[in-house]
Amino acid sequence: MADPVNLNRYRKARARQEAREQADRNAAFHGLSKARKKRARAEEDLKTRRHEAGRIEPPAGDT
Repeated sequence: MADPVNLNRYRKARARQEAREQADRNAAFHGLSKARKKRARAEEDLKTRRHEAGRIEPPAGDT
């Protein structure tokens, strides 16, 4: 028979891990200079626009 698993312990450990990852992302972003933040936002915007530009939409009358 398998050992019982404490789901509360698992849930809390997962929440701690996610919080730690978010804190690392925040520390990396907020530790940058204003110019680097601006550049990072511009690069993300460019990536999003290029992705959207490649979208193929079906003709309006086609169902």
